[in-house]
Amino acid sequence: MAWDRYDPSLAAHDLVQDLKWDPALRAQFKQNEASVLDRYPHMRPEERQAIERRDFRALYDLGMHPYLGGQLSRFIWGNDAGRGAIEASNRLVASLQGHAGGIPDKP
Repeated sequence: MAWDRYDPSLAAHDLVQDLKWDPALRAQFKQNEASVLDRYPHMRPEERQAIERRDFRALYDLGMHPYLGGQLSRFIWGNDAGRGAIEASNRLVASLQGHAGGIPDKP
């Protein structure tokens, strides 16, 4: 992602910060992601679609901050430490490489 594309107005940035500080919201996100995304009416349709498709390349093209994108990948695929964090990192890289849903091709 080029810094000239960074867009601080993305609602996805607010989502990540809210998930970071609110354990109840994180739990709801795991149970019913759509209901949490509905709380962000200013989220652009293309942002929401990228989150739902796990398309981090599209999020970065829209202007997602790389640090917050990494945090979002952990909320989606992993946890704060251990195997979950590694899984989140691997899926984030796969998504950036263009693999659908952040799932790398199997050999």
